[in-house]
Amino acid sequence: MKVDLHIHTSYSDGAFSPEKVVDTALDAGLEAIAVTDHDNVLSYAIACDYAKDKPIEILPGVEINTIYKGYEVHILGYFMDLQNSDFQKLIKSQQQARIKQTKEIITLLGKKAGIKITYDSIVKQVAEGGSIGRPHIAKAITNAGGTASVIEAYNKYINDSSNVYVQRKTVSPFDAVEVIYDAGGIPVFAHPFDVDIADQLTKEMMNFGLRGLEVYHRKHSPAIIEYFSTLAEKYGLIITGGSDFHAPNPNNGTIIMGKNFVPEWIYDELIKEKRRMDLAK
Repeated sequence: MKVDLHIHTSYSDGAFSPEKVVDTALDAGLEAIAVTDHDNVLSYAIACDYAKDKPIEILPGVEINTIYKGYEVHILGYFMDLQNSDFQKLIKSQQQARIKQTKEIITLLGKKAGIKITYDSIVKQVAEGGSIGRPHIAKAITNAGGTASVIEAYNKYINDSSNVYVQRKTVSPFDAVEVIYDAGGIPVFAHPFDVDIADQLTKEMMNFGLRGLEVYHRKHSPAIIEYFSTLAEKYGLIITGGSDFHAPNPNNGTIIMGKNFVPEWIYDELIKEKRRMDLAK
């Protein structure tokens, strides 16, 4: 089964609506996808409803953004009970942190950089109830004439060395893993190559319920794939993969979603793990 287990929609920092994501996935020949918006699960029901008469399976997913020892650590979750009270509290806490961070940055941009942007100019970039974040702030800065490009906005203002940037106060990766696991979900360490301490952190997160590593990712070279495949085997973790799709490739117009680097057996392993966890509980 051809799958992509890491896709973003307009409910976080993706360019496409859930409906367009489904259509794009079908065009790419995908048979199952997981919508994994940042700190948000609103797109799942919309995608499911749109896809109900189409030959594609929509899996419940999420990507929780955490910060640990200065590292951005992202935790993917699959098959959790989306109505679980602790999971809902986690999502609410993450959303509140995003709003607080954004408003603080807006204030500092005005005071220290003389760049006037509004909260509304950021919120309107996402679907109603969606997750706002750094990409939306950077775009608002550019739209207001503060920089010539989004990349320049990141380089000047959206980073820890900037005097107008405020780091988001997130839950820990351990909390994210534990809440997803306790909600019946499969917690997975997303694109671990981005985190220098991935080996030790993987081992530590296993104590809280970590069940997988995202080995196949568009940023992972064959050597990196082999490395994290070996690490997953060493710790008895399942292997997942996805494109981490946000938008069409701006360089050549191609769609990265559904690229053939995700092996078809990934889906089977994910389903087996969910069944195993359900039986264990």
